[in-house]
Amino acid sequence: MGLLDIKRRIADAETAAGRAPGSVTLIAVSKVQPADRVQAVLGQGQRIFGENYVQEAAGKWPGWRAEWPDAQVHMIGPLQTNKLKLALDLFDAIHTLDRASLAEKLARQVQARGTCPQLFVQVNTGAEPQKSGVLPGDADAFIAACRALDLPLTGLMCIPPDDADPARILRIWRGLRNGTGWLACRWG
Repeated sequence: MGLLDIKRRIADAETAAGRAPGSVTLIAVSKVQPADRVQAVLGQGQRIFGENYVQEAAGKWPGWRAEWPDAQVHMIGPLQTNKLKLALDLFDAIHTLDRASLAEKLARQVQARGTCPQLFVQVNTGAEPQKSGVLPGDADAFIAACRALDLPLTGLMCIPPDDADPARILRIWRGLRNGTGWLACRWG
């Protein structure tokens, strides 16, 4: 399926859900994709991309951003604290703020730099041991701790289990939203 078809499906889904046109943001995942494929999508107008690995992003995005300066790169994979400085240089958003040690080191770096990418707290809605993220029951306390560190949180990032009942996951999300006032999630 091509980019135009995907954008058309998103627009149709926005309309069907009664959402404002353009209220859903497409993040094209460029991790482990061949350069020509990512460049083709950039050429078609896609400007927001997700990467899992700091070093992979460092090897390709500085050059692409020289050609497409309005491109944004989001960290969607686990972030190791030893790669934090490089991540702050590369990414416009970090979707995987998932533990106190990362929050504390991130806060120190952000305060020293005076700038911060968008930050999303990762919530493990299915309590899956193979996935990172704060458990839903711990989310409010973690968010409060991040705010106490003066981290400017943008929202939550949740990846539900593949076989999850959508109604159950939506109830969890709504509960989190009621506690935080905002929510930004992705499915799958």
